[in-house]
Amino acid sequence: MPYVTPSHPAPPAPAARTGRPRGGRPLGRLAAALAAAVTLATGAAPVAPATEARAAVPRAAAALERVTDFGANPGALTMYVHRPAALPANAPVVVALHGCTQNAQLYADNSGLDTFADRHGFLVVYAETTTANNANKCFNWFQTGDNRRGRGEAASIRQMVAHATSAYGTDPARVQVTGLSAGGAMTSVMLAAYPEVFTAGAVVAGIPYGCGVDVVSAFGCMSPGVDRTPAAWAQAVRDAHPGYAGPWPRVAIWHGDNDPTVVPRNADELRDQWTAVHGLGQTPDRTSALAPNDTRRSEYLTAGGRTAVEVNRVPGIGHGTPVAPGTGPQQCGATGTQHFIASICSSYWITRFFGLDGSVTEPPTEPPVDPPTEPAACWTASNYEHVRAGRATTTGGYAYAKGSGQNLGLYNTFVTRTLKETPPGHYTIATGSCP
Repeated sequence: MPYVTPSHPAPPAPAARTGRPRGGRPLGRLAAALAAAVTLATGAAPVAPATEARAAVPRAAAALERVTDFGANPGALTMYVHRPAALPANAPVVVALHGCTQNAQLYADNSGLDTFADRHGFLVVYAETTTANNANKCFNWFQTGDNRRGRGEAASIRQMVAHATSAYGTDPARVQVTGLSAGGAMTSVMLAAYPEVFTAGAVVAGIPYGCGVDVVSAFGCMSPGVDRTPAAWAQAVRDAHPGYAGPWPRVAIWHGDNDPTVVPRNADELRDQWTAVHGLGQTPDRTSALAPNDTRRSEYLTAGGRTAVEVNRVPGIGHGTPVAPGTGPQQCGATGTQHFIASICSSYWITRFFGLDGSVTEPPTEPPVDPPTEPAACWTASNYEHVRAGRATTTGGYAYAKGSGQNLGLYNTFVTRTLKETPPGHYTIATGSCP
């Protein structure tokens, strides 16, 4: 496994850990072979995660408060909180899950979540994993010992939420979760495994629930991605908590258009998963563009007009959390650390999606009105790149445009097509009307 690539899942270290043993952890020679193969392919030498973390962590803006004895902690995670100075009674909670090679303090210092916690009065719970769990400090979203209800890391995060209610007097009916990359994939886990706990979630550069079951399949989920029907993805969520009938969490999806690590197809599959869970179609009810960089937002509405699922496609960025350093009302975060990218303050919009900024969150009394139609986005690339980016799928050696299903020809690097995207997530072969 490439220990120098932050978002790649890695096998756990053989060191002993507290809590009960969990099956499927040691990956042994297979993992070692994968690590060697990727190292040879990239020319990169393994870097000790602790060394990388020390080099990357900036001086903390505000130290987090470590919490011990929050429960049995079967996943051997560490709990931290950011508590505003004037935390109100029955405050909401946002659980934040860092990406690979990161830690809780790094995520707090750069993501901008604490800015809005202080502004609007909610508690942020930061869960942190270690190299004892995963050599690259990834949450084990792909391990059945950690991504099931009542097991491992998922159970530990659930215990943190319960402890927040008892220790800080937070409102158990207003709990949300968000995370980046492996933390985004773990956000999917928490929404599926504990839908009665979380009212909403925001998945940043993440992966649908039920995609990976081991290290090898996890790589395939990341790139080129896995294409399943909305019904199949939704069934994976329902199987995570059999018998649960709702209400289901609302879900916001954030993904960079140029993400080479967790390819943009995952945003489409996440959309398919959660719209199907909510019983909605995959054609957006409302589209818009967010300032300052024209992030393309697609919203999928309930019959009452509330946004159940939204997809935010951030132009021009790769793998990471979009931030916008500054002191303006829609600015947040810091750059200079890997995987925090100057673009748009995603934490501002995530806080708003969660309904924590004091804005009206009830459905509008009038039917939603689409803004003026935006110019279609166009993409010229080989069929291989179209599939890799999630604009097309492949079956039987041919590539097919996502949404329209048009045959693009052979799935290879030699056939080049121009695709037009309108509405977001629906691609057709351009016929001269593409800018």
